[in-house]
Amino acid sequence: MDNKLTFRNAERKDTALILQFIKELADYEKMLDEVVADETTLETWIFDKQKAEVIFALEDGKEIGFALFFHNFSTFLGRSGIYLEDLYVKPDCRGKGYGKAILKKLAAIAVERGCGRLEWWCLDWNKPSIDFYLSLGAEPMSDWTVYRIAGDTLTKLAE
Repeated sequence: MDNKLTFRNAERKDTALILQFIKELADYEKMLDEVVADETTLETWIFDKQKAEVIFALEDGKEIGFALFFHNFSTFLGRSGIYLEDLYVKPDCRGKGYGKAILKKLAAIAVERGCGRLEWWCLDWNKPSIDFYLSLGAEPMSDWTVYRIAGDTLTKLAE
């Protein structure tokens, strides 16, 4: 890995950059049409309500990747974990070990905070990422299925 990689925490002034990275990742995942987030919403939830955190990876001082994460909780472990929602490295910066460096940084944050685990989801078709995660010792949770309620269904259930 290039030793010019550094990290910094996102600040409120970075909201547009966070949205840009989210859209680039969504485009890569062929899901850009599903992004409804905007700068106002992100600023509210990340900085005002503090429901998520963002770190940037910088090469020679320029942001080339990011991770957006938040704390979850394991009742079995009796402690928090970190859930990685998004990890993205710009295409022209891939293959330099930056993805691994970002995950190492998140693992260090988890350990420093006393968390019991670091976890994330990966699209089933994303073989390069799956192979990469497996090479790090990550274990697929094949006995579990993700369920989701959103939009109108969420609203109806809440009534």
